[in-house]
Amino acid sequence: MLYVIDPQHSDIEFKIKHLMISSVKGRFTSFTATMDSEKRDFSDAKIECSIDVASIDTSITERDHHLRSPDFFDVKRFPKMLFRSQYLEIVDKNKYNIHGTLTIKDTTKPITLQATYNGSDVDHYGQEKFGFEMQGVIKRQEWDLNFNVAGGRNTLLIGDEVKLNIDIQMMRA
Repeated sequence: MLYVIDPQHSDIEFKIKHLMISSVKGRFTSFTATMDSEKRDFSDAKIECSIDVASIDTSITERDHHLRSPDFFDVKRFPKMLFRSQYLEIVDKNKYNIHGTLTIKDTTKPITLQATYNGSDVDHYGQEKFGFEMQGVIKRQEWDLNFNVAGGRNTLLIGDEVKLNIDIQMMRA
């Protein structure tokens, strides 16, 4: 059975260290995702998510423009990020490790997301929705997102580790 994302009730957010003393948060506001699964617990799910990189939003216009530039994502040459699951590993009831690949700027690397299936409910339109929360960590240099400058006291301006926080609602296609 094919499921599609409910973008009005889904978020793809990230957090990264600034000066190694605090974190900057951001999100992507435009993305699509599908999931193909025959099992009710989604343990056989095949997931694909495409993110419009130009939709990055950190609430600071100048920073967002810089993130879209060739210093970081180079959205004119690489407008999309793509996640594809390879397999799900059951960790506990309703908890999974989703093993897949993430492509950023034509670089594809393995990634594992820790996922929780929060169950389902029917919205006020009669559409059954299925809720998931996912977390993961990537190192931006592995995807050629290398821009950095010296910070204050022997630190760098931007950390390498990016924490992902993803909240998704899916519905039957």
